[in-house]
Amino acid sequence: MNIGLKQRLIDQALAEGFDACRMCRPWDVGHVPERLAAFLGQGYHGQMGWLAERSEWRGAPEALWPEARTVIMLGESYTPEEDPLAGLKRPECGNISVYARNRDYHDTVKKRLKRLARWLIDAGGGEVKVFVDTAPVPEKPLGQAAGLGWQGKHTNLVSRALGSWFFLGSVFTTLDLETDPAEIDHCGSCRACLDICPTDAFPAPYQLDARRCISYLTIEHKGPVDEALRPGLGNRIYGCDDCLAVCPWNKFAVTAREVKYHARDDLVAPRLAELAMLDDTAFRARFSGSPIKRIGRDRFLRNVLYAIGNSADPSLRAVAQSQCEDADAAVADAARWAVKRLDRDANGLA
Repeated sequence: MNIGLKQRLIDQALAEGFDACRMCRPWDVGHVPERLAAFLGQGYHGQMGWLAERSEWRGAPEALWPEARTVIMLGESYTPEEDPLAGLKRPECGNISVYARNRDYHDTVKKRLKRLARWLIDAGGGEVKVFVDTAPVPEKPLGQAAGLGWQGKHTNLVSRALGSWFFLGSVFTTLDLETDPAEIDHCGSCRACLDICPTDAFPAPYQLDARRCISYLTIEHKGPVDEALRPGLGNRIYGCDDCLAVCPWNKFAVTAREVKYHARDDLVAPRLAELAMLDDTAFRARFSGSPIKRIGRDRFLRNVLYAIGNSADPSLRAVAQSQCEDADAAVADAARWAVKRLDRDANGLA
């Protein structure tokens, strides 16, 4: 076991731009299969069928690559400079999750991982594979096993040094490196993340029903969103940061060093009226290089129209009306719903 190599690896990871580097074994997540089975058994994954399709790998990372002996878990801060919830107070504008207000983090993190992996091969030999949310890897449990943080009551990873705002990446290697102690839970009696959820997506602490989660509904869910849940979306048009933003551990977080994670001015509080008029070409141009591009114009416009319906802004009625005959059924449905909501608000109806 090469202890000196481990410290050199950590130093190199920090030099590459990562903010944390810790290690564990691929099999150090023994609780995952039972929790994953319960999550899937309850149907909490909604339309995310890919979670069930590779559940054997998600539950046992060692099965993904049996030759791997060590998992190197990396964390990179994307802590925002501005208040991530400030946009919720501007109903005429859309609110976009902090991580999606600039370039797609997958590209940036993966490039760093590949450079680090090449360095490791040169320094210590062995074989490597790198992952950043692109394979059936249980990154959050591995992050806890490696000591990066712990899975909080909102099920996301929380770090005593980075708070809730950090991306995860992993390097699997055949090298036998010294591991780090797992992190313990530091949530205590705090319920801030559970109580702030606008759609009650947490059936219990440490459990998430994705079917009610705004991030899932605005990004992964295809077709119309349940009408009972639409008011809870507010003006959130891509993702949701509420449960992350209220975590008390964020007081220790530092602003992201990587400028590609700093918000673009036009994505901090984009006006709904402008977004609702995007056709496919304009959508692709505006969100080139952004993770938002992945959901496509129709799903994005559906979200924008829900936000318009929640805005109580009569000036947006004509915008919604103009989309009532859109070729996409979910968009047209969202537009008609928005018109009805705005008319109801204008007439003072409950």
